[in-house]
Amino acid sequence: MNTHISNSLVSEPPVWFITGCSTGFGRELARQAIEHGYRTVVTARDPAVLEGYAAAENALLLPLDVTKPDQIAAAVAATEARFGRIDVLVNNAGIGYFAAVEESEEVEVRKMFEVNVFGTSRMIHAVLPGMRKRRSGCIVNVSSVGGLRSFPAVGYYNATKFAVEGLSEALWQEVEPLGIQVMLVEPSGFRTDWAGRSAHESAQQIDDYVATAGAWRAQVRAISGRQPGDPVRAAQAILKAVASGHPPHHLLLGNDAFDGAMAKIAELHKEFSAGEAVARAADFPKSAPVRVV
Repeated sequence: MNTHISNSLVSEPPVWFITGCSTGFGRELARQAIEHGYRTVVTARDPAVLEGYAAAENALLLPLDVTKPDQIAAAVAATEARFGRIDVLVNNAGIGYFAAVEESEEVEVRKMFEVNVFGTSRMIHAVLPGMRKRRSGCIVNVSSVGGLRSFPAVGYYNATKFAVEGLSEALWQEVEPLGIQVMLVEPSGFRTDWAGRSAHESAQQIDDYVATAGAWRAQVRAISGRQPGDPVRAAQAILKAVASGHPPHHLLLGNDAFDGAMAKIAELHKEFSAGEAVARAADFPKSAPVRVV
């Protein structure tokens, strides 16, 4: 187990900092972290939605919009003033957007990237100096099965999660030698009201995409509130993984996430194997003289 966190569990509880706690994963994760006795920083753009946590002595409620660097700096400073450090950062804040790629409006796409990608990046930059100094910490980035494989109608949302995946994979190679852990959480459909509340859709809808993007969008909207994933069990899995001291790089959550990820691996293996000869033939022959084109 990470030495600093392990010692903290014996002497004083670790400090969890969670973004996007108004609903869904963030709200449930904050509740369970508080119940575990962890010192928990519970954040949301509108702190009024966090009043239910106000009575907990081990909770610190803070306003936080991850698109605003000044609020991030203030929240990290307030956390360090109250608890002295941040042991676990959970980058959970995120929004969605339904549209075929051609239907997508750039202003909405950029807004989503600001929250899902750059918001995550800003939080990482804000907490890493302290974690590096202590040679300890854990960063949990909430991605999606949509960060491993794409689906119609959410192409740009998938793109934000693919970006989080790529960033995280580089990050753990850089910080694990310093004693800092990084875990991606990759859920499938959970009852978090993501589809009903935080995922907007394009005003323009093109008839040619009714059978693809349109059908997928309708299907996801229709099961909002009835998804198979249980946020309570998901939060338990995240807490358990971090507390183990050896969290996986990828934490798949939900049957659809597991099945979808395994199907993607099989598809890639089949396609890459079929193209192996072409791939290998693109290098200079080993015996060829070195030349620059």
